[in-house]
Amino acid sequence: MPEKSQAKTETQPDSRLSGILSEDRPQPSNLKAERAVLASMLAEPDPCIDIAIEQLKSADVFYDPAHRTLFKKLCDLYQESSSGIDLITVADALSRENKLERIGGEMFLMDLQNSVATTANLEAWCGLVREFSVLRNMINVCSMAVDKCYSPEKSVADLIDEIEGRIYDVRYKHTDPEILDLKEHINHVFKELQKVLSKEVEVGIPTGYPDLDHLIVGLKKGEMVVLAARPSIGKTALALNITHKVAMKGEKGRPIAFFSLEMTADQIARRLLSLESEIPESAFYDGSFKSKKMDITKLTQAVSNLKKANLFIDPTGGLTVAELRAKARRLHAQHKIELVVIDYLQLMKVGGGVDSRQQEVAEISSGIKKLAKDLNVPVLVLAQLNREVEKGTSPKAARPKLSHLRESGAIEQDADIVIFLHRDRSETRDASKEAQINGVKAELIVEKNRNGRTGIVEVMFHPMTMKFKAASRYGMEDRPERADNTA
Repeated sequence: MPEKSQAKTETQPDSRLSGILSEDRPQPSNLKAERAVLASMLAEPDPCIDIAIEQLKSADVFYDPAHRTLFKKLCDLYQESSSGIDLITVADALSRENKLERIGGEMFLMDLQNSVATTANLEAWCGLVREFSVLRNMINVCSMAVDKCYSPEKSVADLIDEIEGRIYDVRYKHTDPEILDLKEHINHVFKELQKVLSKEVEVGIPTGYPDLDHLIVGLKKGEMVVLAARPSIGKTALALNITHKVAMKGEKGRPIAFFSLEMTADQIARRLLSLESEIPESAFYDGSFKSKKMDITKLTQAVSNLKKANLFIDPTGGLTVAELRAKARRLHAQHKIELVVIDYLQLMKVGGGVDSRQQEVAEISSGIKKLAKDLNVPVLVLAQLNREVEKGTSPKAARPKLSHLRESGAIEQDADIVIFLHRDRSETRDASKEAQINGVKAELIVEKNRNGRTGIVEVMFHPMTMKFKAASRYGMEDRPERADNTA
């Protein structure tokens, strides 16, 4: 009997929720702060109206309808009038539009103008008005969420993504970048460039491969970087090499979110352990690992080092764009993620509502690009190439092109940077023991670079440890056929 009673209760709307979201309940506001802002604008139109417009942006942030009306009129008069603004001109303008009595008449304006002794705290008052506006917007979003959850018109994943997106919009509604006059900003830009030239700041996150960083200037905020290759060439290994270098650089490294749709968390952890210790993963299974003191020390030290890394692995298979954005936003909010890695794009899903695979891949690609811009972090996404790349008759002819990106040209359009990993697979298979130790040649082909040059970077691939190492550096003049290309 108790179980039946509990089940019945769970299907009923929570009466507390109905009370919380009741339309009769007044929403949060600070009318004193609203009045103080308006009083400052009346008392000292210049510069208070400018400050209020910059801080509040629109009349919608005011809770009281009379306050909204007065704010809008003050802003309009300030923009239109060549003469000064005072109580008389404001009252006259409102009267001609039959709005004066609605807000409380001239007595309301007189009381308002005399309600503050100083305008020195205007920015603080604007902050209070803005914060209570955010709270009301959150209430509206939550009310919408409750309503849509009771009558869903789309999949649960898409609904959650829509709700999270609206909450994200509310959070950053008042953090738009300010518009700057070049005359005032040029000195600041010059100082920043001096810091870049003197290596005091980084333009992008270094990948750990100097020649590659020379071309793309690191992984830059807001950019979508595509790393593409055919299967079994090593794109996951290279992504883990970059992840390892970024996560382990410095005392704490950089926080990274790694979304693996193909490998398990254990597989990724073993790969990273092999990279850090430089002990082949196969050594643990084929009996070649000997419990030598040196090897055990290297292994335990590698474990200790990796424990310090701020690397967060999500091994969810078949991840949708909505799920990716939700998880990435949460990790970014909790851990200040600086890099997102996705392995790999074609394994992701949209969640329904598309007519073709090409359209699905296009939506996935645009969703990843939007994630990079929203979080203002670089997103390194892996992608597969189609079989056309293998039809070349020579290694040079078989080099990948943008047209080889599998299933959609949208990936090429959305990406800021496209890098192809290319090597001769048979060379690794037939490599001698010496070559296995010294590594085999591979190429990183920067085929698209929206903000820089394209070119080819040579690296050495070590199959035993799945490690990519930078080859000896060469000047870009050694490859004139690629160095002058631009995206």
